[in-house]
Amino acid sequence: MTTDTSSVLPTRVLGTGDAALEVSALGLGCMGMSAFYGASSGTGSTTDAESVRTIHRALELGVRLFDTADMYGPHTNEELLGRALRSSGVDRDDVVVATKFGIKVTGPRPVDRAVDGSPAYVRESVDGSLRRLGLDHVDLYYQHRVDPIVPVEETFGALGELVQSGKVRHLGISEAGPATVRRAHAAHPLTALQTEYSLWSRDVEAEILPTLRELGIGLVPYSPLGRGFLTGTVTREQLADGDFRATNPRFVGDAFDANLALVDVVRRIADAHGATPAQVALAWVLAQGDDVVPIPGTRRERYLEDNVGAAALRLSDDDRAALDATFRPENVAGARYVAGARYEDMSRVGR
Repeated sequence: MTTDTSSVLPTRVLGTGDAALEVSALGLGCMGMSAFYGASSGTGSTTDAESVRTIHRALELGVRLFDTADMYGPHTNEELLGRALRSSGVDRDDVVVATKFGIKVTGPRPVDRAVDGSPAYVRESVDGSLRRLGLDHVDLYYQHRVDPIVPVEETFGALGELVQSGKVRHLGISEAGPATVRRAHAAHPLTALQTEYSLWSRDVEAEILPTLRELGIGLVPYSPLGRGFLTGTVTREQLADGDFRATNPRFVGDAFDANLALVDVVRRIADAHGATPAQVALAWVLAQGDDVVPIPGTRRERYLEDNVGAAALRLSDDDRAALDATFRPENVAGARYVAGARYEDMSRVGR
């Protein structure tokens, strides 16, 4: 592959001090290439080939942050990303690879999951990820879900040993509450917290984001397009068997229609800018601060190119005010996960 050396995307820095990590302003979430989105995901020569082309195109456009996890597939997503990067011709030092550990897949059903943050599992997991990715180190290694039994200090003590050994360069945590973030950061400096953040999932603004900024930790939002809903292109008919959104509270019944009405505001702003709703939704996330680096996921080149274009879109103060008012948390119908889900609830899957 011939790669354009002039990056289309600007860069941002996650973390501070020794934990600082420079990345592209937008990353690429690779989960949907292998898991959770029904027939459009999973292994297979056609799907994998399309995903590899998308990863290569992302590199051409200046994307340098690629996000995966050992549970996606399981395991096959790391293998796919590793193959794509090796065949790209891009220098290893020019790419930031983020992966996650801590959720064990124990069976075929979504509920067949277990969380393990033990030091022994930390060491086992990183070796498996390095082998599947074909790398000698992981740039950013997240604890995917916090173990309610193993103290987070023990987990991050073991992760700190991986940093010392060179297997891992930077550490992160996913879906953790403010108190847990503080404890983990005290055990070893964190570079980033990964959690859901978008126009229709703004609960991080109350406590999470202020905590991160106090401590100098970056925010990596997943699902910045509301799992595709904020693009205005999702229909009920698209939610096939195996697509976790088919049972998500925001995608069913009257909630679907109520939320679609909110997206009309996104569409009107997009039309005024000659942009797409996806670009407006991503531009809003990017405008929340230079310490915020969203990772929209797709396996299709055309959607990737659309997403990257958001980095050049500047929303006016009036645009942002209209979006903020429209997408107040109380205006969004349905919980982001099933009843009972919390930041530190370990049962959530299908991000």
